[in-house]
Amino acid sequence: MTDTDPAQAHVCPMHGEQPSAHMPTLPRFADVGWILDTDSAQLIWFEPKRVKTIKPERMHAKSLARCPAVLDNDSRLFEVLCPFDLEIGFRRDKDGKPTLVNLLGDQSPVRSSKLGQLITLVSESEWANPARPVVQIITPYLVVTDEPVYVNQLPPFKHWRAKPLPGVMVCGRFPADIWPRHLMWAFEWYDTLQPISLRRGEPWWYLRFDHFDPSRPIRMIPAQMTEELREYMKGVRGVTNYVNQTYQLFQIAKERRPVCLLSPKIQRTPSTESAETQATIHAEAELIAAQLKAHPHL
Repeated sequence: MTDTDPAQAHVCPMHGEQPSAHMPTLPRFADVGWILDTDSAQLIWFEPKRVKTIKPERMHAKSLARCPAVLDNDSRLFEVLCPFDLEIGFRRDKDGKPTLVNLLGDQSPVRSSKLGQLITLVSESEWANPARPVVQIITPYLVVTDEPVYVNQLPPFKHWRAKPLPGVMVCGRFPADIWPRHLMWAFEWYDTLQPISLRRGEPWWYLRFDHFDPSRPIRMIPAQMTEELREYMKGVRGVTNYVNQTYQLFQIAKERRPVCLLSPKIQRTPSTESAETQATIHAEAELIAAQLKAHPHL
């Protein structure tokens, strides 16, 4: 089975337009590429994976594992795992200035020199609440697509932690097709007496993509950085230093955007169909089966 029509392989899907009868038939999947934009320690960063669907082990017709709404939701979620172990505390120095403390000390897997480059305490004047510090970790993850797709960055709400984090993750949403930028993990620290504990391999955040056609499944594929993409990103980088409402720049970004920015690393063929594609197909099949069972006359 091929995912795209060979006759349309060279044509970029429509960009920011509403569907019409005159537009070419789109591929079955809407591809979103992920890139690790870093020259060092690439191996510590995990590949984004589809969130595992609940297995239908319970055969009851009303089982949670058979709910179409649950299956549909799970099929659209991707998770990014945390690449390091961190134990960060919050303190104020003798002058009252807020600071971060590496609570693992000499036992920390991350060198102190690298930790300062990795995690940032946002300026106190920019906190939403004076009692709740905000920390950020900028990552090398980029998402890029040639289709009108919005990316939502969400906390890993399906992952249960015995000891919850002492605050909430700051969520965000932006158009992935015209605003390629490094994803970051931002955290609003509600209980500063408790440390921020991150563990390598645990779900760090989720990605959910909104396409203009909700019926088309999203597939995340490894992509490569190109000179064209890097040049286009220069127009996006740093704009928040000059304007407050970046959404007002979206139309300008759309007008200046090259036709194609997504450059897949591997051309998928029937013989090299990945586990990601198989997982997408399996999720669709489970959803259809559940819908038919609930509505046998469809």
